[in-house]
Amino acid sequence: MGTLEREAREVRRRGQIQQAFLTALLVGGMVAIGAVPLKLIPTLGIKPKNRSKFGYYTRTVAGRLVKQRLAKWVRRDGKVYIRITQAGKRRLAFEQERLRLTGLKRRWDKRWRMVVFDIPERRRGIRRSLRRVMIDVGFVRLQDSVWVYPHDCEEFVALLKAELRIGKDVLYAIVEKIENDKAIREHFGLLPKHPQK
Repeated sequence: MGTLEREAREVRRRGQIQQAFLTALLVGGMVAIGAVPLKLIPTLGIKPKNRSKFGYYTRTVAGRLVKQRLAKWVRRDGKVYIRITQAGKRRLAFEQERLRLTGLKRRWDKRWRMVVFDIPERRRGIRRSLRRVMIDVGFVRLQDSVWVYPHDCEEFVALLKAELRIGKDVLYAIVEKIENDKAIREHFGLLPKHPQK
């Protein structure tokens, strides 16, 4: 497994926890920080053996979300609450669309969705993040900055551009034909099961 694949797996694991946290905040509105662990347990589908450690862990996650401006602290009546921000709602929408794409099973319309990007060297960290997301979702790289996917993903790409703030550096295209695409079709399981004679 390559470095990008390992990084994509770690980002996916962290993203699932953050998404569960943001979902709990979205559903619960403003949640008292002490109640967050209890709200998160069913969302994550786990039964922690040590609730105090789990509480510490979720407070750490909460702190990271606040640092990333996906959530914010609110003090009211001597209690500390956490609330999702507009940026957090956008991140949650992006994560939900990403998960929808990774589990997508549908008939292929024989058109390719292509993502082409040209991100300046000074933003190479963003470029690496974009590549990790492409791998995570299941895009295939044709060239360094050209990725392809067989199904409609326009909404996902729009959310991704907003999430990474790379609107003008990324182009989404629908392509009718790619030369010598047999290997790509094979990768996505799009070859006929019984070859025509």
